[in-house]
Amino acid sequence: MNSVLVTGGAGFIGSNLCETLLQKGCKVICLDNFMTGKRENIESFLNNPNFKLIEGDIRNPEDCQNAVKRVDYVLHQAALGSVPRSIKDPITTNNVNIDGFVNMLVAARNAKVKRFIYAASSSTYGDSKSLPKEEDIIGKPLSPYAVTKYVNELYADVFSKTYGLECIGLRYFNVFGRRQDPDGAYAAVIPLFVKQLMNHQSPIINGDGEYSRDFTYIDNVIQMNLLALETINTNAVNTVYNAAYGERTTLNLLVQYLKKYLSEYDPKIANIAVIHGPERLGDIPHSLASVDKAKKLLGYDPKFNMKQGLKEAVEWYWNNLR
Repeated sequence: MNSVLVTGGAGFIGSNLCETLLQKGCKVICLDNFMTGKRENIESFLNNPNFKLIEGDIRNPEDCQNAVKRVDYVLHQAALGSVPRSIKDPITTNNVNIDGFVNMLVAARNAKVKRFIYAASSSTYGDSKSLPKEEDIIGKPLSPYAVTKYVNELYADVFSKTYGLECIGLRYFNVFGRRQDPDGAYAAVIPLFVKQLMNHQSPIINGDGEYSRDFTYIDNVIQMNLLALETINTNAVNTVYNAAYGERTTLNLLVQYLKKYLSEYDPKIANIAVIHGPERLGDIPHSLASVDKAKKLLGYDPKFNMKQGLKEAVEWYWNNLR
């Protein structure tokens, strides 16, 4: 049985990974300081003999060293997300996302883990105008958060070349789905809009709503992590991949879909108006991934397009938010 450490395992993506790994019979160690993770996300795992929770902080090297003991693989999800948060507080974002990342790399190297798979970000593409986004063509970062995620990739590359630590980075593109938090100042757009619409409040779109994103359902991202963990293709390691579906949707269209799917539960939602606010500092105008590299080297085969994922997510929120 493989032993897998999931840092940030009580978060949105991390808890979904923990759940899937437990279902596959893995021994799962979750490291989380609950800065953004939630205990209710992992509550159902706590009595599982194959699950262990370590309350700790990746900014503390001792916590990292403790967490990787007798671990085969690391799925490093712990990070402080959100472009606006990083603009407001670049120091904390840097401490968590860069210092914490290096602490985890060193711990993984010292423990001789087999592979270190980490959450990279589509924000790394920065001001690059090319679409679709291909892994080798990036621009300059547009936010402190984007800088930290790019630095992660640089460090992972150095650790793979210098210390022989197998590393794979997954550039997440606007991941959404069950357990994604709709609350807080830095809530992601889909759960935020869902909550507002369910409460008969008008969602606020930053700008004219024609910015587009490659919204990616959680199950596609889980598949990508498992493929990165399991691949025996030596050409597939020590590199980065776009973790996405490969289609883009404008924010205006997103709200239309959400209103349509939610109004099946509550017809009043269909008539809720949308408010447009100012554009948000640091936002990339358009985001669309090429997933050809992941398909070729990892055998990636995403099962959920945006609409299919949105229907699943809406059903989950309707059953869990009210």
